[in-house]
Amino acid sequence: MNDISLKDALKVVGTRPVRPDGVDKVVGRAQFGGDATMPGMIFGATVRSPHAHARIKKINTAKAEALKGVKAVITAADMPEIVSEEAFVGEGPMNFRDLSNNLMARDKVLYDGHVVAAVAASSMSIAKAAAELVEVEYEVLPHVIDEIEAMADGAPVLHDDVFTAGVDPKPTKPSNVAKRVEFAKGDLAAGFAAADKIIERTYKTAPVHQAYIEPHACIAAYNADGQCTVICSSQGQFMVRAYCAKLLGIDISDIRVVPAEIGGGFGGKTLVYLEPLALALSRKAGRPVRMVMDRVDVFRGTGPTSGGTVKVKLGAKKDGTITAADAEIILQAGAYPGSPMGPAAMCCWAMYDIPNARAVGVDVVSNRPKVAAYRAPGAPISTFGTESAVDEMARELGLDPIEMRLKNAAKNGTKALYGPTFQNIGYVETLEAAKAHPNLQAKLGPNQGRGVATGFWFNIGGESSASLAVNEDGTLVLVSGSPDIGGSRASMAMMAAEILGIEVEHIRPIVGDTASVGFTFLTGGSRVTFATGMAVCEATNEVVKQLRGRAAKIWEIDVEAVEWRDGSAYPAGDNAGKFEPLSLADIAAKAARTGGPITAKGAVNAQGAGPGFGTHVVDVEVDPETGHVKVLRYTAVQDVGRAIHPSYVEGQIQGGTVQGIGWALNEEYIYTKDGRLDNASFLDYRVPVASDLPAIDAVLVEVPNPRHPFGAKGVGEVPIVPPMAAVANAICAATGVRMTSLPMSPPKLKAAIDAAGK
Repeated sequence: MNDISLKDALKVVGTRPVRPDGVDKVVGRAQFGGDATMPGMIFGATVRSPHAHARIKKINTAKAEALKGVKAVITAADMPEIVSEEAFVGEGPMNFRDLSNNLMARDKVLYDGHVVAAVAASSMSIAKAAAELVEVEYEVLPHVIDEIEAMADGAPVLHDDVFTAGVDPKPTKPSNVAKRVEFAKGDLAAGFAAADKIIERTYKTAPVHQAYIEPHACIAAYNADGQCTVICSSQGQFMVRAYCAKLLGIDISDIRVVPAEIGGGFGGKTLVYLEPLALALSRKAGRPVRMVMDRVDVFRGTGPTSGGTVKVKLGAKKDGTITAADAEIILQAGAYPGSPMGPAAMCCWAMYDIPNARAVGVDVVSNRPKVAAYRAPGAPISTFGTESAVDEMARELGLDPIEMRLKNAAKNGTKALYGPTFQNIGYVETLEAAKAHPNLQAKLGPNQGRGVATGFWFNIGGESSASLAVNEDGTLVLVSGSPDIGGSRASMAMMAAEILGIEVEHIRPIVGDTASVGFTFLTGGSRVTFATGMAVCEATNEVVKQLRGRAAKIWEIDVEAVEWRDGSAYPAGDNAGKFEPLSLADIAAKAARTGGPITAKGAVNAQGAGPGFGTHVVDVEVDPETGHVKVLRYTAVQDVGRAIHPSYVEGQIQGGTVQGIGWALNEEYIYTKDGRLDNASFLDYRVPVASDLPAIDAVLVEVPNPRHPFGAKGVGEVPIVPPMAAVANAICAATGVRMTSLPMSPPKLKAAIDAAGK
């Protein structure tokens, strides 16, 4: 690590400047996806299936096309047929053909809300009226919603070309089980034989939506010369460009995607739902087309994360040493293969150094919307099971839950179940910080309980680009390719300012469109501060090199005799000559006479993302008469590597924690017996609001990642991983009832308390 990464040497990194996008958002000037306009634009609407599973026999669009004001109607017949080809979609693999069919059903609809047609008209009211005039003849087929039922013999099979991958011998019969993955080490049988206590449990989680406040929205223009422009709310403008090109048969170079501000994504905006449809409608109508989902469409047609079943077997000695651990994680993929069962299996035991362990992931399709990523995809589900089991084991053995975790904790040098050997990790430090926190000393009253759980996410790097340009007055413009969903504009500017030795306010950070900056992988996986930050540092170091070179020209000395510090060029020593320092503004003013514009680019395929660990402590109070759970106190401790902007880091931890609490207590998709979503609104889909929650104490532990110039690790994924287990463990402590199914809503908890005779 460079000297600049030493904390006491930092002047900008680690401070809390005002966010550069804050004022525009507060006063309403920020442009989100639904705010975009183009001259001559028209409005698009979709036609969605009311059936969970049905064959499309016929679509008649004649009445819709005849309605005055309708400019275009499209069905799957207007979209190119895509061959089977794997794509990396969002944060997991998916097939391009599946992506196309999910966008608009071709032969069958596979879930309630599956798009079958789209219309564009001169007003939204006309577009909606035209959508209702599209006649679709269906042959309704049997459907299956639950993942375990979907695996059973005799279950309706969604795809006749899905054969379970990852098993030997390869099946000859299609099924709803798309894939199986396994990570293993040691000897499970020997490990369980050595255990004094064995626990076997099955846990169930419900699918939950990312519940971003801003719905999917875009405007797309297909011009007469074939050039296309798309403005949209997404987590990756390059992702949108690539998928629009592939799904519509357009050259990538002919599509420009402009990222709007994003009103929440959390992984749910790493797929395309509207953009290719809007472009296809624009191509047919010859006008720009704007499409905005309503909330019902968001719930019915865009990815929730998986629900799943987690089977856990855990063995330990009387002193708490875990001798063996086994987990099978069966996840709903929705209508097409691609659940996050791989990450779920990677993460579930990663907090522990267990000699004999296995994690199996199973990907199962069912008649639900295709799942999308949601903060640490898969890990909260599997960890709900494993951390509930670890807590129960500690209780059975009469051990403190933190001490048991410390006894088995992963440390530097621990080989993770999924392969790598951990280095520079701070899991033990999070446990020790939680142990010392006042939350552990708070007194508990009647019907109150305390729960502890931990979590892990591996974090990712990947491809990022950035550019930096010095303005004539010495200020700078910083352009990166990462949509800002967690404060990345501020952190990018701060890292550049730290290297340059200037005030962060002198840098204007901008998220560039696909024509303004080099390719950048989408914003997700907690990669941006790490990977895009590395590209920014690369560009900034190049600017510093150029500034030293310009100073050398002005002073007519060798560039090695010039050093850069505190925003100015200085002679490197007495031998270099007696010159007054040249500030960045001084050098910028003379740029035309010393070589022209001062600009630099950074482009990386970043490797070495440091994994993240967290320890959560929660106190709850349960009303035994109603089953209502009140969260009294919540402490979330996390190894963040180095907090570039601590306020943003704390906000990420608090936000993920709140979403985990909602997942634990209230959120779920509810389907009717006909396979229709029954709670597709925020009136019926209950997310936590401020009055439901205490202040969440985010405790930052800093164990720097030496593979990043400032020691950064991703922080956005980890905080959603422990809450469900932490809340379940607290409920058990308060009531003596072990809840194994989410959500732990009042009716379910009340029934469990009554059944237990508590």
